[in-house]
Amino acid sequence: MATTADIRNGLTIIFNNDLYKIVEFLHVKPGKGAAFVRTKLKGITNGKTFEYTFQSGAKLEIARVERRPFQYLYKDDMGYNFMHRETYEQIAIQEDLIEGIEFLKGEQEVEIVFDADTETALFCELPQYVVLEVTYTEPGLKGDTSSSTALKPATLETGNEIKVPLFIKIGEKIKVDVSNKSYVERAK
Repeated sequence: MATTADIRNGLTIIFNNDLYKIVEFLHVKPGKGAAFVRTKLKGITNGKTFEYTFQSGAKLEIARVERRPFQYLYKDDMGYNFMHRETYEQIAIQEDLIEGIEFLKGEQEVEIVFDADTETALFCELPQYVVLEVTYTEPGLKGDTSSSTALKPATLETGNEIKVPLFIKIGEKIKVDVSNKSYVERAK
């Protein structure tokens, strides 16, 4: 058994007889009263997110999960197919188990999280940042802004559209934050 002191982002716990991943947490120590930990939990089986507050020192049951490196190969009628980076074992995963699927491209390296007891795939995570090529965007015109943070829509090689600064052109590679689906910087 673990306590609230062991909470960290990405930790998978068993809560109300279901598996949840801790998305965010904040340890709060008010001037008056007992300390507590405010968390945002995401259900692994249903995908729903909710907030829950644990009293400081509360017992938590940590789920035994394993993270394994995989590479995306292709999509077919069975789902999205991945290959283990070391054993070359292939696995098909359904679309709803992949977080950030709109940024998934061929040969992308991902981590698939498995339940260590049942050997079933729980979910698939892309890296926090991915590098993608801009396939279409309107040219940005100088003086076309009313503020210093002007953005324009850009279509990426995966077909997804995000907002980028005016200086980004077609063919440039950019770094995208998968968690909030936003432009970070030009790729080097």
